[in-house]
Amino acid sequence: MTATDDIRELELQIYELTRKLNLLKRDSPSAAVPDYVLKTATGEARLSDCFGEHDHLLVIHNMGQACRYCTLWGDGINGVLPHLESAMSVLLVSKDSPDIQRNFANSRGWRFQLASHGGGAYIQEQNVSPDGGNYPGAVVYEKVDGQILRRNACIFGPGDLYCVVWNLLALAGISENSWTPQYRYWQRPTAMEDGGENVID
Repeated sequence: MTATDDIRELELQIYELTRKLNLLKRDSPSAAVPDYVLKTATGEARLSDCFGEHDHLLVIHNMGQACRYCTLWGDGINGVLPHLESAMSVLLVSKDSPDIQRNFANSRGWRFQLASHGGGAYIQEQNVSPDGGNYPGAVVYEKVDGQILRRNACIFGPGDLYCVVWNLLALAGISENSWTPQYRYWQRPTAMEDGGENVID
């Protein structure tokens, strides 16, 4: 077998394993959670308020504007947001205040529903890492008979299934260990036609 054959074989195995994984997620047990209070730009909101007209709610755990990696995931999910919102509501939460969240979201062109957990009970009890804490990832909740159930959760990290960038870089032989996302990729020209005063890199 050639290297190309090995790659194709592994891709087929990953495809089949992913199908099995998704079936396990579909049938995984749920656990009831409190109706947490979060802060938004218009005041306090309960987790139940964030479902809107849907029975499912995807909550993206973002570490805040100070994390380039979380920004990368946010940018990617924002690109498919209308597709996701046709099936479930989507909420991005972070420890940042609602004002900081909104300003940063506007700077990225994000259209997410936003809320701040402020480091409180929500993120302490609903974190996605076994170690706890404010770690990036996502949780899906379902509302059944007025009760909120936690269905599934995942952790975001370099090379994961939830950011398309890693797989596309891998096609070029670029590993997640050799590339770091940035907030922007503009590079200062060697000569600035406008004189170059007050340029913020």
